[in-house]
Amino acid sequence: MTTPPTTVALVTLGCARNDVDSEELAGRLEAGGFRLVDDAAEADTVVVNTCGFVEAAKKDSVDTLLAAADYKETGRTQAVVAVGCLAERYGDQLAEALPETDAVLSFDDYTDISDRLRSILSGTKHQAHVPRDRRKLLPLAPADRHTAPPVPIPGHGDPTTSASTAPAPASGTSTRSASGTAAGTVSDAPGASASGPAAGAATVSGAGAVLGDHIPEQLRPVSAASDAADASGGLKGRFVTGAPEELKIDAPDLATAPASGPRVMRRRLDGGPMAPLKLASGCDRRCAFCAIPMFRGAFMSRRPAEVLREAEWLAENGVRELFLVSENSTSYGKDLGDLRLLETLVGEIAQVPGITRVRVSYLQPAEMRPTLISAMTGTPGVVPYFDLSFQHASGPLLRRMRRFGDAERFLELIAQVRAAAPTAGIRSNVIVGFPGETEEDVDILCDFLSRAGLDAIGVFGYSDEDGTEAETYDGKLDEDTIAARLDRVTRLAEDLTSARAESRIGELLEVLIESLDDADVPTVEGRAAHQGPEVDGTTTVTGLPEGIRVGDLVSAKVVASDGVDLIAEFAALVSAPDARPAVNLTA
Repeated sequence: MTTPPTTVALVTLGCARNDVDSEELAGRLEAGGFRLVDDAAEADTVVVNTCGFVEAAKKDSVDTLLAAADYKETGRTQAVVAVGCLAERYGDQLAEALPETDAVLSFDDYTDISDRLRSILSGTKHQAHVPRDRRKLLPLAPADRHTAPPVPIPGHGDPTTSASTAPAPASGTSTRSASGTAAGTVSDAPGASASGPAAGAATVSGAGAVLGDHIPEQLRPVSAASDAADASGGLKGRFVTGAPEELKIDAPDLATAPASGPRVMRRRLDGGPMAPLKLASGCDRRCAFCAIPMFRGAFMSRRPAEVLREAEWLAENGVRELFLVSENSTSYGKDLGDLRLLETLVGEIAQVPGITRVRVSYLQPAEMRPTLISAMTGTPGVVPYFDLSFQHASGPLLRRMRRFGDAERFLELIAQVRAAAPTAGIRSNVIVGFPGETEEDVDILCDFLSRAGLDAIGVFGYSDEDGTEAETYDGKLDEDTIAARLDRVTRLAEDLTSARAESRIGELLEVLIESLDDADVPTVEGRAAHQGPEVDGTTTVTGLPEGIRVGDLVSAKVVASDGVDLIAEFAALVSAPDARPAVNLTA
């Protein structure tokens, strides 16, 4: 009698970059003999891919881990494992603070995730890693990073192959890279074990005290119906699941993966027509408020051939829109010897058969350049969508944040974008309550937002992040002041983005269909070119003919708006998938 495979539920919190990392973990787990399930109660192991970005995200991650631990009492679950940014950032301190979690794994453990889980399920105590500053694992000079001893980086391909030994790409796969070498991947760093840092690695201090703030007794769940569970009793977060039955096909044996060329180790989160595609990892900027570079490391581009191979695989698996993600997409190629590499790569990705549109995210205003604006507004298949992280508009406060620009420079950049593409989508995030912020600074920010005409605005209240420069600043504002400013700017942002959406009434948009309504009068929901996934609003299309499917690209005329969301009437079918998508394959 065959022993059934061990089951695992993989829950994802946080950003689209975490989605890519979860899909890599899912691919490795499936290749290692695990069966993925979307019900934690049916899982032998629950793996939570955590977020460690800001206070609220850390709290959500801790709550989800605690809620998952309840399944050890009420379901078949034997182990709960933390991975992701919170796990990487706090390591052994998280393990000590949350004994309900059976293991805390590092990014260094991802390549051996199947072995790690089997060891944990067998009762072996996993020694959590000591947190370290991952910026110090790669050379300071970007040009030296691809020839240095490789470092494990989530989402950067199969780490068993180094850049210098990668086989030639399969026939038909682009081989272009800035250095002229074959696309490569990364492997374990010398001196680094799967559960601990390399000798001499710097540690991140202060995590224990910070974590203590996130697990007060009143937040500890007493049953599965905790704050981290949804109304049906399931865990909050995004599960790696199978596609709808009508989209499923038999998965091939892993031996059918290409015998040469950059390997893709990934399993789709779902069968939807949009997927994130990672361009790079890490960040070299030193923003005073941000801890991400400490646990994500120095900036490292993926080689173009590797990105293109994954784009092709995603297209083969039914994806129509590729959402290019990284911590800083405008820096792509600087470590490969060509800072304008993104300008050509987006065009090559857009030419991948089956891909309808390409969207670039995470752009730094200080690194924007005319050639990139031209590529993003004038390349067929690349949508004019600009995700620009302004963070504020007061010049003096931005310098205090260790950032560049001011309101007038940002307005000039927006004018350049709109001159090239008048209907381009532009979104941004801003922080209020940063140490030293004055009422005049807030007035400058509000005036800038009123003049910018942004399609989406995320507003965040400042909170100290341990290990950052801003944590040491004087001029801290009290919570009531930050809350009042957050409320003021949020209300303004809602009014402005609603007005911007209303101004689009009468426009003819191209909408990617993402869901269908089964009602007698069919409507569909999708996103126009100016609407990014999950955060920028949606477009509901009415008056559809029969036969419209998820993944179709249609044109529709905007007739009304509701906040940032649009309502549009169907005009024509622009394009449809050539064939039924082949989803949930691991190449």
